[in-house]
Amino acid sequence: MAEGFLRALGGDSYDVVSAGAEETPLDPEAVAVMREVGIDISGQQTKAVNRFLGRRFSYVVTLCDRDKEKTCPIFPGAIWRLQWDLEDPSQVRSREERREALRRIRDEIQQRVLDFVNKAGDIGKGATGR
Repeated sequence: MAEGFLRALGGDSYDVVSAGAEETPLDPEAVAVMREVGIDISGQQTKAVNRFLGRRFSYVVTLCDRDKEKTCPIFPGAIWRLQWDLEDPSQVRSREERREALRRIRDEIQQRVLDFVNKAGDIGKGATGR
């Protein structure tokens, strides 16, 4: 979801990659809740984070709770690191409760990406003197 929002809200300003602890099938429920806000992520592919270890990034955003998850990666070469602790929707049992959890997470990610794009834009303007 974060990749979809950053691609939609950040445009060509960002080279976006996203990954999880392991490659898994794309979650059809996540695709559905993103479609509700006009963003199609059905063409995205899940990737394992180990594909990107050792790469340098300006920004690394982790969407996991370091206190609860042992699989949250660290990228030593990142200039800026942001940790967004989010609810884990896989813990919700019923389909409707899971859909509601995904909507809450989607909305939180959307707001965080908007804030990120606005702040990163401000940093870029300050760095170039615009």
